[in-house]
Amino acid sequence: MAVEPLTENTPLADFINHKTNEGMQCGNYSIDLPELGEEEQYRFHFDMNACVGCHCCEVACNEQNANPDDIKWRRVGEMETGVFPDTLQLFNSMSCNHCLEPACLTGCPTESYVKFDNGIVWHDDPSCIGCQYCTWNCPYEVPVFNAERGIVTKCHMCADKLENGQSPACVQACPSNAIEIEVFNVQKWREVDMAKEGVAPHLADIDICKPTTRYTLPDLKETEELRIADEHLLKPAHSELPLVIMTVLTQVSLGAFLALFLGQLLFSLGFHLPKPTFVMALLAVIPAIIGLPLSALHLGRPGKAYMAMKNWQTSWLSREAIALALFSALALLVAALYYLEITGFGLLLLEAITLLAGIYGIHAQAMIYRIKARPSWDRSSTNKKFFGASYVGFLLMASTLLIEGGSQGVMILLAITLLASMGQALVIFEEVMFYRHLDKEDPLYYQYNRSRILLHEHFPKVKKFRVYSLLLFGLGLPLLAILFTASGLLGLAITVLVVATLGAFVSELTGRYLFYRTVVPLGLAGNFFAGNQRH
Repeated sequence: MAVEPLTENTPLADFINHKTNEGMQCGNYSIDLPELGEEEQYRFHFDMNACVGCHCCEVACNEQNANPDDIKWRRVGEMETGVFPDTLQLFNSMSCNHCLEPACLTGCPTESYVKFDNGIVWHDDPSCIGCQYCTWNCPYEVPVFNAERGIVTKCHMCADKLENGQSPACVQACPSNAIEIEVFNVQKWREVDMAKEGVAPHLADIDICKPTTRYTLPDLKETEELRIADEHLLKPAHSELPLVIMTVLTQVSLGAFLALFLGQLLFSLGFHLPKPTFVMALLAVIPAIIGLPLSALHLGRPGKAYMAMKNWQTSWLSREAIALALFSALALLVAALYYLEITGFGLLLLEAITLLAGIYGIHAQAMIYRIKARPSWDRSSTNKKFFGASYVGFLLMASTLLIEGGSQGVMILLAITLLASMGQALVIFEEVMFYRHLDKEDPLYYQYNRSRILLHEHFPKVKKFRVYSLLLFGLGLPLLAILFTASGLLGLAITVLVVATLGAFVSELTGRYLFYRTVVPLGLAGNFFAGNQRH
């Protein structure tokens, strides 16, 4: 079948027929890529000047990989500039960038990602537990959670087609040849070309994970600023309720165990303080025992939760799972020793080891969220919030001590509680001031400002409740309990402390809920139609 050459006067219908006939002649769009040499890999090339925003690449990718409509491995973002009638609309078709240092790979707790020698970042579906940590880590939001399968999936550059000398489905479907597959030299790309050709408007800093996609961009005037087409749309992130409850419970458990350890230490040193009891030891570990299994409800495959411990070398999620499981097991052993009335230096040493495991576990828990792809999480305030929630554990131990043994030693615990809750209040104040004085020149201003909007305009009542409940249950009622205890009104003191403990726990759950819902990730600008975020 002969194909007539195109001219500038060719009608659109004839252009489409030309592309169709050209494709039929090519027979599965065979490509002639040179064999990969040393230090060479495959990559995508995207020509922003050629893309017309037809979304054919999205449709072809979904059809090729039998994905439902809301699962998109390739997405088209939209940007615009100018003032009517002198306007310009540009598109960015992006799938996986098959990065040189993929954040999805290093963060995955089950080692479900592999980077092949040919450059393709491959996801191993059978080993995935659906924790979705990679969907947080990727600054391009490439991995997509498939709720029907309970796992994450992503672009694999149609590796099977490449092996058979065919181009990927997205390349085949593009009517304007805006997408191509290329071979490139890794060292040259990393050291020279990436900074010039790997950058596209409104995408994440290339230093985060070293993407390999090459871009051909239009020449824009210095005065022209590309606006994100969907910037008027803003939805809260997923609530992650199992993680809200799990994180707060484990942090409460750490605080309670710290109070238990301090009590045992001071008692062993001869201070006139009551000896910790089995009930106190049991209450210190119960929140962690309840919380850890709840985290499995977040997984797409809860039955494979044990696999989360696999990648302790690079994944903070694996380290958290190991450390907190160890903390819970050792804390149970400590409770058993109290029950058997086995005391002495051995008990104190075991408690110290258990406490260290718990501290590292909460540190690892905080580091899970210290990721560059989610700016509002990647701040020191995250670590402070997570450790700060432990004051609820001190309230729990103070209530128990007051109920079991009277007022002796309660004042010390309540003094520590006040200091810890004041620290938590200062973290909130620090965050308020941070969002009040955002720097518009900050490269992350767009994400920070949208987090601020979510916090102040979407959840104003929740935010107020969080602030006032912390002041009341973390500071006001503990201070009142101190006054009642000092006055010998133990019944009132017990009532106040129980209410304070429950109220402070609810306050921390509220704060954690806001933590998850107000995060705004980096990603593809103008991504109207992608369903990869779980709203």
